Amino acid sequence: MRVSLNWLKEFVDIHMSPEELGRVLTIAGFELEELIDLRKNADGVVVGKVVERSQHPNADKLSVCKVDIGANEPLNIVCGASNVRADIFVPVATVGTYLPAIDLKLKPTKLRGEPSAGMICSLTELGLEKDSDGIHIFEENNIKPGDDVRPLLGLDDVILDLATTANRADALSMVGIAREVAALTGAKVRLPEVKSQDIAADSSLNVDVKETDACMAYIGTVIEGVKVEPSPDWLKWRLEAAGTRPINNVVDITNYVLLEWGQPLHAFDREKLQEVAGNNNLTLGVRFAKEGEKLKTLDEQERELTTQNLLITANDKPVALGGVMGGEETEVDDNTNNIVLEAALFDPVAIRRSSRAQGMRSEASTRYERGVNQVELESAGKRAIALLQKLAGGTPKAQSIADSRIDFSSLPAIELRLSRINHLLGAVNKANGIGYIEAGDVESILGALGCNLELVAGKDNTWLVKVPPYRYRDLEREIDLIEEVARLYGYDRFCDTLPAKTESGQLSPEYAIKNKLRAVLRGVGLTEVVQYSLVKPTGIEVTLDNPLFAEYSALRGELFSGLLDSFAYNLAQGNGALNAFEIERVFWQEGEELKEKDSLAGIMGGNITSEGLWVNGGKGTPMSWYDAKGVLENIFSNLGISVEYRPENIQDRLHPGRTAALWLQGRNLGLFGQIHPQLAQERDLPNEVYLFELDFSLLLTVLNRDSITTPKFKTYSTYPGSARDLAFFAPLDISVTAIEKVMNKTGGKLLQKVEVFDEYKGKNVPEGQRSLAFNLVYQASDRTLTDKDVDPVHQKVRDTLVKKFYVTLRS
Repeated sequence: MRVSLNWLKEFVDIHMSPEELGRVLTIAGFELEELIDLRKNADGVVVGKVVERSQHPNADKLSVCKVDIGANEPLNIVCGASNVRADIFVPVATVGTYLPAIDLKLKPTKLRGEPSAGMICSLTELGLEKDSDGIHIFEENNIKPGDDVRPLLGLDDVILDLATTANRADALSMVGIAREVAALTGAKVRLPEVKSQDIAADSSLNVDVKETDACMAYIGTVIEGVKVEPSPDWLKWRLEAAGTRPINNVVDITNYVLLEWGQPLHAFDREKLQEVAGNNNLTLGVRFAKEGEKLKTLDEQERELTTQNLLITANDKPVALGGVMGGEETEVDDNTNNIVLEAALFDPVAIRRSSRAQGMRSEASTRYERGVNQVELESAGKRAIALLQKLAGGTPKAQSIADSRIDFSSLPAIELRLSRINHLLGAVNKANGIGYIEAGDVESILGALGCNLELVAGKDNTWLVKVPPYRYRDLEREIDLIEEVARLYGYDRFCDTLPAKTESGQLSPEYAIKNKLRAVLRGVGLTEVVQYSLVKPTGIEVTLDNPLFAEYSALRGELFSGLLDSFAYNLAQGNGALNAFEIERVFWQEGEELKEKDSLAGIMGGNITSEGLWVNGGKGTPMSWYDAKGVLENIFSNLGISVEYRPENIQDRLHPGRTAALWLQGRNLGLFGQIHPQLAQERDLPNEVYLFELDFSLLLTVLNRDSITTPKFKTYSTYPGSARDLAFFAPLDISVTAIEKVMNKTGGKLLQKVEVFDEYKGKNVPEGQRSLAFNLVYQASDRTLTDKDVDPVHQKVRDTLVKKFYVTLRS
C-alpha cells in the first residue's frame, strides 16, 4: 500500500518525520519497504517568468531566454524547447540544483558560445513523465517568480510504501492507515466528509441478487448529466502517488474512493447497459456464470467463463466479473453522459475463486479477497456520489438496494483477561523500571483501535470487548486482542529474558544424518537439486482441492520424474549430463489417509571422462552400469554400510536386465538401475542413464546406531597378505553377491577381501552355467601368514561352494 503523507495528514495529525513514522509503523507490523521522497525531484527548482526570448545566434534550434526568478537580475538561460516563448511561467532549475530523474547537477555553462545559468525544465526532467514534448508551462494565475514549484506539481509529498499482512484488509485504505497512525500516536482521526443523499427509488433501475451468500449487499445508483473529462491535478497527483494511472474524472473518482475507503466501486455507462439488456428498464443482477458464457473484460481479453465466476448482469446478460473487473461493452468513455454507479459487498472466498479461475487479479479483487468493511459501504458510495457531483457535474436520479448483511451489533463480545495478557507477554520496560502491562494500558490501546470495553462484574480485570466492524474478520478470539495489545504497546518495550536453565543447541539426529548424506553424495560428484513438491497430475499423485495453478495441482509421489526432467533439460540446453541427487518429501494416499515421508533419489549418466576425445573421434566414454554401481559403492563405503545387490524387475522405467534391488541388513533399501531403452527413446536421452532410490527412514535407523555414529579404531595390519585365485563353473541363477557372501562367512577373520575379476559364458562352458574367477586375499594383523595358515581356510571355502552351490571347480 503506497501512502501519500499529504493525503494522510488530512485524516490525522502527524508530528514526526516520515522516517520516524515509517519506523513506528514497521514496529507495529506494517513494514516500510520504501520511502519515496518526491520533494528531492525538484529541490532547488523555482517558478520563473520568461521575460524575453530571442533566437540563438549560432544555433537554429536553440533560444536565449531572460528568465525572472525573483532575484535582482534575470537569468540568462539557453533553451532547446520549441514551445518556449515570452510571458510564460516555467519551472527553472537553478545553478547547484541536482535533478535525480536525469542524474544531472546544474553548473554554469556555455552553449554554442552563449552563457547559460540554469535550465528550464520539462516534466520528464522532474520525474513526472517518461517523455515530454517540451518544457512545462504553468497555467496558474496566482503564482510569482521565485515560488517553489513543488506544491504546484504535487512534488511536496513523501510516499510510504507499506507491506500489509493478509489479515489486515482495513489497512489497504487511507482511512485504515489513518486509524492505525491515530492508535499509535494518540491523535484523533478525521474521516472524510460524507454528505447525506436523498435519492428516490425508480422503476427504471432494479437490483436482483440471486447469490446472497456471494453478494451480501448491492447498491446501484443512476447519475445523469455526467461530463467526462480529465481529472483536476490534485486528484491525478494522489492517484499517481498511490501507483494508479489517471484515466478520466469518473473512473478516477471510483479509484480515489477505493484508495480512500478501501471500498471498490464500478461505473457503467447507462446507455450501453440498456443496449446490452435490450430494454430501458434495467435489472442489475448477481449470479454465477453458466458453462459456455463469455465476457470481454476491460483489459480487452475475451474470457471463457466457468461456474466459479461471479457475474454482474443487466437483464441477465453478463456485463462484469463481480469484484474483479468490468466489461468492455459497458465501459465509461468520453461520450458517456449517464452512469450507473455500483457499490457492492462480495464474499472473499467467492471472489478469490472467481479471480483464480480466470488467472487475473485487480485492485478490487485484492481488497474483496481480504474482506472489506461492511458497515461503511454507504459512506463510500455517498463519498463517490458527492465527488461525481462536484467534479463531473452529475446529478443522482435513482437508486436501488439489495441488502442481506448481518447485524454487527448482534455479534458476541470477546472475553479478555489481564492475567492472560501478562502470562503470555511477560514483563515490560517502563519509565520507572520493569513491570507489567496494566488495565489502563489495555483500555487505552483497544479503545484507540475502536473497540468497546466493558468490565465483567465479579471478575478481576476482565473485559467483554466489542470489536469495530472493520476489524471483525481479524479480531475473533482473546489471543487476537492480546496480539493487538502487544503490537501497539510496542514490541521494543518487552524485556529480553532467557529461560533459567539453558543448554547448548544441537542438530537433531535426523537433520545431522541428512547433512551427512548430503556431504557424502556431493563428495562422489553429485549435485544436490531442490525441485517443486507440486507437480502436474498424471492420475497417481495426491491432487489438491484448491490448487494455485493447474500445472501444479498435485503432490509428487516419487522423485524420479523430476530428476529425469532436469537431466533432459540440461542436455537440451547443451549443459551436458546432470549427475544429481535430491532428498525431499514424497506423498501418497492410503484409503482416506494422506501420508508423507522423506525420500532420497539420484540420477547419473553421460561421459565419465572428457579427456582424450581426439583419440576416439570426438566421442567420450559413456558411463557403464558398473561405473554407476561404483559411485554407489563409494557412497555406501563412506557411510560405513554394506549393501547387497539382488536382481529385480519391478520398476517399468528401468531396464529389466540391468536393475538391482538394494538390501541393507535384511531389509529392502531401494532400487538401482539403468533407464529402460524405450523411456530413453521417448525422452531423447542416451541409454547410459542410471537412477537410484534409497529408503531414507531405513538409512536414518541404520546410520543412527552407535556402531556407525561412534568411530572405532581398528589396527591396520603391517603384514603382507596372501592372495589366491579361485575359478569355477556356477549355475546362471546364482548371483555373485550370494557367492561372495558365503565366501566371506566361510573365510572368517583371515579372509579380508573377495573380488570377482572375470566372467565368461560361451564355448567350453557347460550349458546353463558361466565361468567365474575370484581373487581372495587372506591377511592377519599379528603375523605373516604361511601356506599352513591359508591352505586349510581356502580349502574350506572351496568345499563350501561345491556343497552349497554345486559349482565345478577349475582351480
